[in-house]
Amino acid sequence: MERCKYPMTDSLIRFIRDTYQSNEFIPLLAPTFNGNEKQYVVDTIDSTFVSSVGQYVDKFEQQIEHFTGAKKAVAVVNGTSALHTALYMAGIKHGDLVITQALTFVATCNALYHMGAAPIFIDVSLNTLGLCPKATEAYLEENVTFNADGECIHRLSQQRIKAVMPMHTFGHPVELDELLIVCKKFNLVLIEDAAESLGSFYKGKHTGTFGDYSAISFNGNKIITTGGGGMVLCHSENAGARTKYLTTTAKQPHPFEFFHDEAGFNYRLPNLNAALGCAQMEKLPEFLKKKRLLANHYQEFFKNSDFIFVKEPKGCQSNYWLNGIICPNENSRNLLLEQTNNERVMTRPVWKLMHRLPMFKNALRGELINSEFIEARLVSLPSSPTAIKETFHV
Repeated sequence: MERCKYPMTDSLIRFIRDTYQSNEFIPLLAPTFNGNEKQYVVDTIDSTFVSSVGQYVDKFEQQIEHFTGAKKAVAVVNGTSALHTALYMAGIKHGDLVITQALTFVATCNALYHMGAAPIFIDVSLNTLGLCPKATEAYLEENVTFNADGECIHRLSQQRIKAVMPMHTFGHPVELDELLIVCKKFNLVLIEDAAESLGSFYKGKHTGTFGDYSAISFNGNKIITTGGGGMVLCHSENAGARTKYLTTTAKQPHPFEFFHDEAGFNYRLPNLNAALGCAQMEKLPEFLKKKRLLANHYQEFFKNSDFIFVKEPKGCQSNYWLNGIICPNENSRNLLLEQTNNERVMTRPVWKLMHRLPMFKNALRGELINSEFIEARLVSLPSSPTAIKETFHV
């Protein structure tokens, strides 16, 4: 017997197809190359400097610094390596604990795992989809003490809690002022997983510039792409210089000798990828404008429905990297996912909560009521800005 269609599904599919003016497969996110990408990449090939040395790497870092206001940006091969480097630079050691959210992409926790550190999963806020400051403070008040050096120690495990690492989910900024207050109170470092939030601002200041270090991703599905690629944003020029040194194998400068004075990382972004990034950065304001138009369009569609469109938090400017809706219940979510994908309109659930994955099932955690609520109800919708024209109106 054929399963009855959920009434919202048909109208949503028609709405998305009309928006993208296509009866073909509609992806969740697709990169847009309508600028100088080909010219810059060919220029790189012609120069033969396609690897970790070349003018486009430096230029790309400078573009990110200018756009975000970061003191220093260091280009690396992907977002996970950016997170790994940020954790290393922040002083995370083997055996340390880092507070983060269970509602995140697995790369957040993989970076911790490969540092020999472990997560403490704290609930998210329904307003931001990111780490909740109140839940973070409540957990710390109940579970930690301080050693003679003033370090924050988990009372039960006796492990050091070194940092708080929120993730700006779907590009929506977390409550950074409140998290900074918590970090100061408990002597913790703030590291931002800003992988999804290039172009997002919290109270007028770009995400990724509040913590000591942060990580941005330029994967193929991000708001701009270098194919792969990432960036570490650093709180000072000195920190940036050391980050760059470590990510280029910690090699001492010399005309011809190879001398490395510590174990560094071979994480430098290739010039070929950076060339793509430079062209993409030239189009970023246009992408952001179109993303916002698309988000407004979705918001208007769901205005009088039982579905809640995920809007930017108050006082923030989100890049709307992914447009998401909260379904009335898990059953409606499942029907929407099944039927849209059957009709070749790509939708996706939010990530499975990290403590449900085998490698993090034994991680320490607080109550995750909001995280579980969102996990059961959130659906992300096609969010490519490609079909949105400047004349497009809500």
